[in-house]
Amino acid sequence: MPLVRRDPPNSPSPRPTIRAGDLHAPEPERRLAAVDALGETPDAAEYLGLALGAEGVPRVREAILAKLVSLADAGAAAALAPHLRSDDAGLRNSCVEALQAMPAAVLPILPALLRDADPDVRLLAAEIARTQASETASALLAAVLETEPHPNVCAAVIEVLAECGTAGAVPALRAARARFADAPFLPGAIDIVLARLETGS
Repeated sequence: MPLVRRDPPNSPSPRPTIRAGDLHAPEPERRLAAVDALGETPDAAEYLGLALGAEGVPRVREAILAKLVSLADAGAAAALAPHLRSDDAGLRNSCVEALQAMPAAVLPILPALLRDADPDVRLLAAEIARTQASETASALLAAVLETEPHPNVCAAVIEVLAECGTAGAVPALRAARARFADAPFLPGAIDIVLARLETGS
């Protein structure tokens, strides 16, 4: 008579299989379990990015963002970047913070974001540049100032340069000051940054 293996009477039930499709399950708990189960599996960032835009439950959204930040690779940055165009201000801001937390991963796509056709995306990209190394951020943002036509984007760039700009940004700042000489607030803001950079303070 063949032996038949029987599980001990108190053995736990097998865990249900979690699939990427569960990121879109109707139950928040299933979606949370799917976020956790994806881990560092191939294409995890892509699946998480697709789920992020549709997720309306804050704790699930936060779990997705935390997982992408933990991945902190090119795939995670690429998954977050499209949501900079979201109509949801909270989601946009969360994605900015997530991308700021992965400076090495976002750097390859940052120049394209700073040249995006949408000025709102360019403005957010300037904020993302804030956590780059000073020399890197300064060079990227100086390049933006050389051609940026939108005063609000320039204002965002200047604000970041006030914090991390280097002397290499001085020519671009001077050019922007001349270009926006009649703007109500930009010349004064630029003068403050120039004074700091030119005196080395």
